[in-house]
Amino acid sequence: MTITFPDGFLWGTSTAAHQTEGGNWNNDWWAWEHAAGTACAEPSGDAVDHFWRYPDDIRLLRDLGFGAYRFSVEWSRIEPEDGEFSRAALDHYRRMLATCREHDVLPVVTFHHFTTPRWVAADGGWEEPRTAERFQRFCERTTAAIGDLVGIGCTINEPNVVTLMGYVVGVFPPGRRGDLAAMGTANETMLDAHARAVDALKSGPGDFPVGLTVSMSDWSIPSGHEALLDQVRHSFEGIWLEAARGDDYVGVQAYSRTRLSEQGLPTGPEEGVETLQMGYEYWPQAVEVATRRAAEVAQVPLIITESGIGTLDDEQRIRYTRDVLHGVRRCLDDGLDVRGYFYWSLMDNFEWALGYMPHFGLIAVDRDTQERTVKPSGHWLGAIAASNRLDD
Repeated sequence: MTITFPDGFLWGTSTAAHQTEGGNWNNDWWAWEHAAGTACAEPSGDAVDHFWRYPDDIRLLRDLGFGAYRFSVEWSRIEPEDGEFSRAALDHYRRMLATCREHDVLPVVTFHHFTTPRWVAADGGWEEPRTAERFQRFCERTTAAIGDLVGIGCTINEPNVVTLMGYVVGVFPPGRRGDLAAMGTANETMLDAHARAVDALKSGPGDFPVGLTVSMSDWSIPSGHEALLDQVRHSFEGIWLEAARGDDYVGVQAYSRTRLSEQGLPTGPEEGVETLQMGYEYWPQAVEVATRRAAEVAQVPLIITESGIGTLDDEQRIRYTRDVLHGVRRCLDDGLDVRGYFYWSLMDNFEWALGYMPHFGLIAVDRDTQERTVKPSGHWLGAIAASNRLDD
């Protein structure tokens, strides 16, 4: 069986600055990793040294067959103190984008991927309304320096994860638990920040699509409680999909299923269902479900900006990704405007509170030597990207 994808369909992989660069000591995540009683398994340290090794990594990505690379710029490097911008950091990221362009790789730039400068966090973080204005200023200055090279812009990565994990679950900074009021305040600030950032990215040099990405899921709840499911799903996904309605696209990011109890609380994996290194279910159909939901609510073009699996079994990675791509093709067959697929992640990297244990990468990294080794899944998916077709 062979399935093909539309002409111009984007094939890429994704990373984030803090997870790959190393040495990002000036943000809230570095502080959180090293805090007493932290929920983090280990600190990020040198990560996979992508800050210095990006030329080889981008070349490797292109050689595998991918035509796009999604990565983030680190706010705490570019604006290390309030109103103080680093020309050296801006030049560094400009060189990254130029390297992508030299290798005919479309640079997809995320302006906030989970990390916030220490000075912003010390002044209230996302509970402080002024953070939205500060983020707008950062986006304006950064776009002025690199906008002419950007292929696609993403304002904020998974704002719903930032607020849920930081203020209710307590495994992201600032590490609060059960503070629904603070989560609501942070949501409002991030919604404002996204709207301001869209204007900032549109006002600079370059002409590129702008949107945000949303963490999504397949959802289930015991029969008879569908109204509660709708309420929970709206509060986690819906408000962000609605915020994307005026954007050029919305990024769909889905990995697994979320099972809720009759009280609307997560219940964990179902007995008998395969589980993965992250602790959630092997559930590739979540991507198709989320894509259809995003199309229904956001009513804008779609890009699957993250999809992947943390596993040491590379055959399982291929099986998972194959099932995901069949779901993407079904969405296309039904007329959904899906414009690309980005696998998470290019390399094994720092997976936040779980440290380096989960292995999402198409490329393995020996962190003692920083040697890169392409996994069979990397060659397999790269060949699909290069040919724009999947042969089963």
